[in-house]
Amino acid sequence: MDRQLTLMVVHAHPDDECLSTGGVLARYTEEGIRTVLVTCTNGEQGDDQGGVKPGEAGHDDAAVAARRLAELRESVAHLGIDHLELLGYRDSGMEGWSANSHPDAFANVPVETAAGRLAALMEHYRPQVVVTYDETGGGGYGHPDHVQAHRITAAAVESTGIPDKFYYTAIPRAAIKRMFEVMREHGIDVGFEPSDDFGTPDERVTSVVDVTPYIERKLKAIKAHESQGDNIFLFRMPPEAQQQAFSHEAFERVLCKVHAPGHEEDLFAGLRDG
Repeated sequence: MDRQLTLMVVHAHPDDECLSTGGVLARYTEEGIRTVLVTCTNGEQGDDQGGVKPGEAGHDDAAVAARRLAELRESVAHLGIDHLELLGYRDSGMEGWSANSHPDAFANVPVETAAGRLAALMEHYRPQVVVTYDETGGGGYGHPDHVQAHRITAAAVESTGIPDKFYYTAIPRAAIKRMFEVMREHGIDVGFEPSDDFGTPDERVTSVVDVTPYIERKLKAIKAHESQGDNIFLFRMPPEAQQQAFSHEAFERVLCKVHAPGHEEDLFAGLRDG
């Protein structure tokens, strides 16, 4: 029997699934491809009710985790994802936070331990296509959990040999520049300006997938994570900027065992016809 076409996406926290991969998850599910989201942590280091930050009085890690996982399940429903797998590790917090030193933090788990669990999921679902972040955690983001997600996914891909194609999410620098230009033209101040080295160098982008029909689903998925207000500026964007931000998702292909074009518009190029 032919192996069912399957996409596995590995993310660090609840809400990471939306921006860079929400469109492909929705699109490929609708096309009949099995979609699997692996979320590595429970998001304990997110904001608590009222915007209370980790380390501040009143921040309840367990309550935050429960809330964020409930939001994740709502997001998964909006995107139509077939399977959600939770590794359940503790959120390590941003680089430099005291949470980095917690012995149970995801970033402190031996790579081989977490990679072994992910490898077991790959053995179970046997995905042809796997997506996670690059070695910097995604366009230079550097979050310890994103970097760890990259490490364990790369290790599991190598140890199992199962995926035919392996991708990193990409944030093309040209697209970032254009989005901020559009927002400035409309008088929107998001509170920061990206540095010149933020994002993925354009020459590393190999794959750009049109997900225009799924913009509304992506927005609903983002809104599901209402306890985390960091992305609120996205909803103040004018339509042109939202189109710029959400209509295409970009990737860097780092492994390909099948014949596929050097620049592609489909992560399953070379896999659909056997």
